[in-house]
Amino acid sequence: MSAHVAVDIGASSGRVIVAEYEDNHFEVSEVHRFKNGFQQVDGHDRWNIDDLFQNILIGLAKVKERGIEVCTLGIDTWAVDYVLVKDGEKLGHPIAYRDSRTQKGVENVFEKITKEDLYSKTGIQFLPFNTVFQYAAEGNDVLRSAEKSLLIPDYLAYQLTGVMVAEETNASTTQLLNLHHKTYDVELLEIAGVTPHQLPELVAAGTYIGDVTDELRAEYDLPATHVYAVATHDTASAVVGVPATNERFAYISSGTWSLIGTELKEPLITEETQKQNYTNEWGAYETIRFLKNITGMWSIQEIARMLDYQYSYQEMADAAKAVAPFEQFVDLNDERFTNPKNMIEEIQAYCKETNQKVPETVGELTICVYSNLALLYAHELEHLERLTGHSFDVIHIVGGGSNVSILNQLTATVTGKTVVAGPGEATALGNLLVQMIADGKLESLQHARQFLKEQIELNIFEPEGNIDKQLLQQWKQIIERGKNHD
Repeated sequence: MSAHVAVDIGASSGRVIVAEYEDNHFEVSEVHRFKNGFQQVDGHDRWNIDDLFQNILIGLAKVKERGIEVCTLGIDTWAVDYVLVKDGEKLGHPIAYRDSRTQKGVENVFEKITKEDLYSKTGIQFLPFNTVFQYAAEGNDVLRSAEKSLLIPDYLAYQLTGVMVAEETNASTTQLLNLHHKTYDVELLEIAGVTPHQLPELVAAGTYIGDVTDELRAEYDLPATHVYAVATHDTASAVVGVPATNERFAYISSGTWSLIGTELKEPLITEETQKQNYTNEWGAYETIRFLKNITGMWSIQEIARMLDYQYSYQEMADAAKAVAPFEQFVDLNDERFTNPKNMIEEIQAYCKETNQKVPETVGELTICVYSNLALLYAHELEHLERLTGHSFDVIHIVGGGSNVSILNQLTATVTGKTVVAGPGEATALGNLLVQMIADGKLESLQHARQFLKEQIELNIFEPEGNIDKQLLQQWKQIIERGKNHD
């Protein structure tokens, strides 16, 4: 029997999951779960990176308590954010991508390079919080004082092993890698205000980093742990965890964000892909994640928070089932919903401004979000099919959102496609699969996906009902009205 540990940390929570593999079968179980979120510290929204690291240690100690003496481990997190390091120590807690500073960075970068040239070099979609803009907002004095800059999972792996690397699936999201030269772009580094020596060596997913240090093992009673650079960007791990057995498939990785896309062998960079803001992120095993980053369960998470967590997410979904869908058309991708003071009030204000029925109850608010997410998915799927020249009969929905049956059904109905939902823990499972390939338990990415499909239960949703064919068009009209109002 072999044991593999996935540390999967998202914007709102983290988990430590162990897979015990034997005889072409694995048993997967969660051993530790913890909360995450940013807080205002020193004038910025920051992540408590020390707390995240302590929870990794707690999780590993629990693995040891299960009688596991030896294991592999991989870490995945969200992208773009980083920790500045000097003399082996962090220079403050990392600033979160939703912090308001990023606009200044955008202005600084585009004073020196056009959006078109930036895209042609990197193939990465414009998002105001990409690392290139965060560096440009950081300030030269702060950056110059740092010896290294490590993305979040790379920093956590460094804390475990003492070894610094930059895993490439995550590094590609910085918008600092040249897609054509397969390395850091010197011109972009200069524009951003960092030097090549401040960034670690690029390594591929599946690369062995090092072992958890003897000091940590002794202090926390940890198993002998071999740390690997998995696909450390959580979306990259989630795509590995898509149980597709054909080469052409569309996916939606549904979490705080939704990532809609497909897997390509070569990047797709055109004037139209730039216009539609599609990205070419590096994937595991020399693939390209051709996708677009759109909003996801963030609105639901914030509604729950505004209601002081009186309702579980399941209770919110149950309440939504009693309310008619598509009563409001809301552009949840609008910047006003990125980090509002009160998500409920912001949605209600949008509806008032566009002369629509205002959602009031928890059920009305929840179905409003789910209806508009389904419409947004349908809208973006149209773009994806047109840009790739390929029609997709099936949409794989993975991640936490795959557990929301009402959203899955709405998506199937609005898109007219079969929806295959699951696994909910695609990110953690993708993390584990890369470890198992590196450890020789699985032969390839294709083999890993086939193996996964045989291990899990999937839910299938077919289009149903006589949905108004003009629904998506009506949504687009209201969205334009909302933009004009702004």
